[in-house]
This record gives sequence, C-alpha cells and structure tokens, in this order.
Amino acid sequence: MATTNPIQFVQQVRSELSKITWPTRREVLLTTVMVFALSALAALFFSLVDLTIRFGLQFVLGLF
Repeated sequence: MATTNPIQFVQQVRSELSKITWPTRREVLLTTVMVFALSALAALFFSLVDLTIRFGLQFVLGLF
C-alpha cells in the first residue's frame, strides 16, 4: 500500500467531502419527526401486547 504525504491526504479528503450530498433542514426535520412518531407507535403496540399477555396469563393462572 502506497503512502501519501499529508498534503495529498488533505486534498483527497476535501475532494471526497465535496461529493457528499448533505440533507436539507426540512429533510432532517421530517425524518426526525418520523423517527419519534414511529417510536411512539412501536411503544404503544408493545404496551398493548404486554397488557394482553399479562391479562391472558392472569386469567389462565386464576383458573387453577
């Protein structure tokens, strides 16, 4: 593997950074809101599943 001097390295890094397409402020805001909304939806779903399993187990164990 060939070694590059520090100046070439910095030039290559700057070249690669210029190829990046950064998200807009609106895209970041929308994806953040989506993450929070889907996290809340998942939490609600798993809470309901947990309640259902708990009541089911209490009913089954109460029969004995």
